[in-house]
Amino acid sequence: MTMLEGIRIIDLTTVIFGPYATQMLADLGAEVIKVETPGIGDVSRYLGSGIPDPTMGSVHLTVNRGKRSIALDLKRPEDAGVLRDLIATADVFIHNVRGKAIARLGFDYAACKALKPDIIYVHGTGFGQDGPYSDLQAYDDVIQAATGTTSLLPRVDGDPRPRYLPSLIADKVAGQFGAQAILAALVHRLRTGEGQAVEVPMFECFAAFMLTEHLRDAALDPPIGPAGYPRQLDPTRQPFPTADGHIAVVPYTPASTARLMGLLGSDALLTSPEFEAAKMCGQHMALVYDEIARKTPARTTAEWLEIFAANDIPAIAVRDLEDIKDDPHLKATGFFRRRVHPDVGAFHEMRPPVRYGAAAPREPSFAPRIDGDGPAIRAEVAGKRP
Repeated sequence: MTMLEGIRIIDLTTVIFGPYATQMLADLGAEVIKVETPGIGDVSRYLGSGIPDPTMGSVHLTVNRGKRSIALDLKRPEDAGVLRDLIATADVFIHNVRGKAIARLGFDYAACKALKPDIIYVHGTGFGQDGPYSDLQAYDDVIQAATGTTSLLPRVDGDPRPRYLPSLIADKVAGQFGAQAILAALVHRLRTGEGQAVEVPMFECFAAFMLTEHLRDAALDPPIGPAGYPRQLDPTRQPFPTADGHIAVVPYTPASTARLMGLLGSDALLTSPEFEAAKMCGQHMALVYDEIARKTPARTTAEWLEIFAANDIPAIAVRDLEDIKDDPHLKATGFFRRRVHPDVGAFHEMRPPVRYGAAAPREPSFAPRIDGDGPAIRAEVAGKRP
């Protein structure tokens, strides 16, 4: 039995935020029925090259795996009726349609609660619906800009241009919050029998994520220092060059820093007046990082890794994104596996990273075509009507 077997989720979300949340729950065994626009489908289908079908892009293979797809035009009474029938059988209904638009379609919380009194109704929003940004559109770039995230790289490298982190990080973080919110609401319903409306605002989720360390001393009232976690913003804290590549080294504690300086032949740095002066104002680690960068080119990455492992210094080789599928640890743990999608062909799938001792890993079904399960789902719905 899988962890979420018997839980039915009706998923009316698009792009990454919502689909990523429900993909994680599908991996745990929930039945996820993906509701899509006829003929077009979810935007996430077009992220990556589809072979031979452009609606079956490579990101879609990951973020929508384990789900079933039905295409419904909710402006058509017949299709809206199918969705109402599905909600009446569901544990969770999740969407990221704007509040006014979903109400016009007849699927706001009150309408869905009338169909299923204990429904868990999850609204993925860009911004909290009680604030002045409530009607704004939200995409990853917008959220990175709004949370101050685009000001981080300028603080590190001195280039004043605001820049995005090169990842759909805000979408994925909000998706993690969304999955957590659904699981918490399911536990609450198990205890009380109550469903509820749940709002997952992308802006607030990502602000909480980024400001965990970066609010720093600005959290105090009055502030005793600026926002921004100095260790993360130190421009000298970067991968260090070796004779044949780069290496990440983390002298995180005073003991490991002293041990590392000894291995580098740089013990004298720690007792120098310059180091003591820098330590008084919390700037001493920049000197350590500069010294590491000065010494590491003397050996190869493999040589340093052997030395650091023998002396309990956290370190690992810097790997290029193109080479990640060949990582020996990920190979040993079976993180990637080769599968053959019936419509797309061979691809590498990432296994769910969390392992549960009480449940066998689930074998997820392949990401579906648009309306790939529509006829079967419609037949199921028709069969349950009185």
